[in-house]
Amino acid sequence: MLAKKYQEMLSAKSVIRSLSEYATERGKQIGYENVFDYSLGNPSVEVPQSYTDTLIAMLRDENSMALHGYSPTLTIPAVREAVAENLNRRFGMNYQKEHIFMVSGAAGAIAHAIRLVTSPGDEILTFAPFFPEYHPYVDLSGACLRVVPAHTEDFQIHFEAFDAMMNERVMAVLINTPNNPSGVVYSAQTLQHLSAYLHEKQEEYGHEIYLISDEPYREIAFDGKSVPYPANYYENTITCYSWSKSLSVPGDRIGYVAVHPACPDAELMIQMCGQISRGIGHNCPTAMVQLAVAKNLDAVADLSVYETNRNILYDELVSLGFTVVRPAGTFYIFPKALEEDAVSFCEKAKKYDLILVPGDSFGCPGYFRMAYCIDTEKVERSLDALRRFVREEYQSS
Repeated sequence: MLAKKYQEMLSAKSVIRSLSEYATERGKQIGYENVFDYSLGNPSVEVPQSYTDTLIAMLRDENSMALHGYSPTLTIPAVREAVAENLNRRFGMNYQKEHIFMVSGAAGAIAHAIRLVTSPGDEILTFAPFFPEYHPYVDLSGACLRVVPAHTEDFQIHFEAFDAMMNERVMAVLINTPNNPSGVVYSAQTLQHLSAYLHEKQEEYGHEIYLISDEPYREIAFDGKSVPYPANYYENTITCYSWSKSLSVPGDRIGYVAVHPACPDAELMIQMCGQISRGIGHNCPTAMVQLAVAKNLDAVADLSVYETNRNILYDELVSLGFTVVRPAGTFYIFPKALEEDAVSFCEKAKKYDLILVPGDSFGCPGYFRMAYCIDTEKVERSLDALRRFVREEYQSS
């Protein structure tokens, strides 16, 4: 008999992926250049030349088995050491290689982090708006994801709602900053408040509450600002990172788990990651890619196009009367729809070949997401369609 829970998931496929597939099919009819596809957060900028050159040189000069063989259970020690040193230099931490575990992207990192600190029946809290895939990541581990309602004025943490949902079954809190879908960066003040609150609750409940910090957009920050590093504020932090966005290599599936050295049994947690990998099939991320990122830890793709696109869309949306929090990073913007039903709103937008994602699955009904990781020229051409959509659907009377 086939597994029932995965059959049931077929009737609740990713809305984002479904809209992306629709856009692809529509593109076959009218040319994809005429479909203004804001559905999928797939990086659109070129990979840094240094990363490409590194791979070419490795393939040409290095031992093939070192590149294509299995990596060790706890992943490549030299790579882990390089990552630790880089984090220490950038964020004033004191990681050792014993606190780092290489994984297949941020999804793999979160999968490990969840299993490190929860058992079936435990709870994890996250904050709306949130990445919808957190539900399968958490729920299929046997833990339970519960979503704290959004503070829609600024999309910082809604602490009053958070406190109402906190209980002794909560073993971890999952955050994402810069945030998908809002583009908001959690401020130092927010992180300080969160740290103080979690310390208080740890004392009350008599057990650790871990902060799982999902940070794949860390390098995409706007207006010359940097992103506060959550582990600087709370010692029981498990940092989950991917180079998918910073190096524009989502298909290479590479990231890491970094356990704060002050966590109780921090080194044991990394040892446990090797065993978790055995159980979930995330073991041995590609050796060649591990080695390549270790040589490019300070490299980033030219991410400036995302800020350019943010400025164009934000200004246009505001001029058209949308309520929208200005993104401080990522390549997403999350406006309030012009009607209560964002699903209906996004369905109407399809008539104008605008592919927008309703906010319901992000925990924010009435909002919608635009992933503006597309060419600026296409963003600019989409504005006429956006204006016609608003005028004809919402201003015609």
